[in-house]
Amino acid sequence: MVAMRLRLLSCNIQAGASTQRYRHYVSNSWSHVLPAGKGDNIAAIAQLAGGFDIVGLQESDAGSLRSGFTNQTHRIAELAGFPYWSHQPNRRVGRFAHSANGLLSRQRPAEVLDYALPSRVGGRGVLIAHFGHGDECLTVAIAHLSLGVHSRRAQVDFLAELLADAKHAVLMGDFNCGSDAPELQRLYQQTRLRPPSSFVATFPSWKPKRGIDHILCSPDLLADPPAAFPAGRSDHLGVALGISIPTSTPVSAAVPEH
Repeated sequence: MVAMRLRLLSCNIQAGASTQRYRHYVSNSWSHVLPAGKGDNIAAIAQLAGGFDIVGLQESDAGSLRSGFTNQTHRIAELAGFPYWSHQPNRRVGRFAHSANGLLSRQRPAEVLDYALPSRVGGRGVLIAHFGHGDECLTVAIAHLSLGVHSRRAQVDFLAELLADAKHAVLMGDFNCGSDAPELQRLYQQTRLRPPSSFVATFPSWKPKRGIDHILCSPDLLADPPAAFPAGRSDHLGVALGISIPTSTPVSAAVPEH
């Protein structure tokens, strides 16, 4: 069967901040509350994103002081020429910061849903887009999991339930753990998702040692090995891969972006 290719990218963009050394977490701490210096990073992220068909963003600011009250998902969509975008605002810290998951797509999703993820501390979520309908639906989920193992385990259980019936599935995001972590095994057991075909280090971006950003796919999507790319000057590298899907799988349908 002839297959259609899609290029996928997932990035934790650190709200456009610049972190290129551990000491920058302290010396650049002002960037967590002030917008200065973020415009060039957002433009660089948009330039990277422009080469892909579906992009998942984590730690995209939904519009607060640190982003100059700019919705960064929308801004990246504008700069990169994506006609469809959606976002899921999660953790708000007054007027200073407002983190979100974001979706950029060149095809119109049939449906976009968002769910809060269980956590001891609120502010984590998953954004799910369905492209097409029924058994041939392509499901793309974007999530940012917790640092703590206990919360991550509960979040993975929740995701496994949400994605259990998805035939053509993708889960991308910052997992804060390796793809072989024990808490992810339930995901592989209860869904069609599988680990990446090879290891790619994404953190810290200036000297990557840990692979904590992933794109997991169901085996029918024939995913390429993942590759890492700088996402502006974020402390995470973006992770990308290509998938092949059957031409009978619709990837366009009918609702406007929001």
